[in-house]
Amino acid sequence: MIVLLMGVSGSGKTTIGSLLAERTGAVFADADDFHPAANKQKMAAGIPLTDQDRQPWLETLNRLLRGWAEAGTRGVLACSALKQSYRQTLGDGLPPATLCTIFLDGSKDLIAARLAERHHEFMNASLLDSQMQTLEPPADGLRVINDRSPGEVVNEIMARLRIP
Repeated sequence: MIVLLMGVSGSGKTTIGSLLAERTGAVFADADDFHPAANKQKMAAGIPLTDQDRQPWLETLNRLLRGWAEAGTRGVLACSALKQSYRQTLGDGLPPATLCTIFLDGSKDLIAARLAERHHEFMNASLLDSQMQTLEPPADGLRVINDRSPGEVVNEIMARLRIP
């Protein structure tokens, strides 16, 4: 199984994803690490990425996920994956039922407060409104409200996925 933890910046993808991977013996990858320099520069300047900016990045992530699937590797990917079309690109070529999408959600106020407390290499907090407007919650994924401790959120995810 490969878990895609998706949501807007500040929703807790990296924190929850790394803990989930640790507790399940999976490998973890943060999609932000795969952005090309041009994308990072745009975001750092507060300029939202376009679909054209994202497409090569999504294709790189798809190759990563296919590699995990081909190797039989359990993995967790933290990725905004805000639109259904992005999630479709991520899942292209994966065997059916390989990718499980979990939407980490929270109130705008909670997420804005988290963003205000952290310094991210290139994710400008001013992009939250743009991300909220772009967000297409998945119809086929699990929605988990991330308003508790990371351990409690991971416990809920594991219970809902029936991971011992």
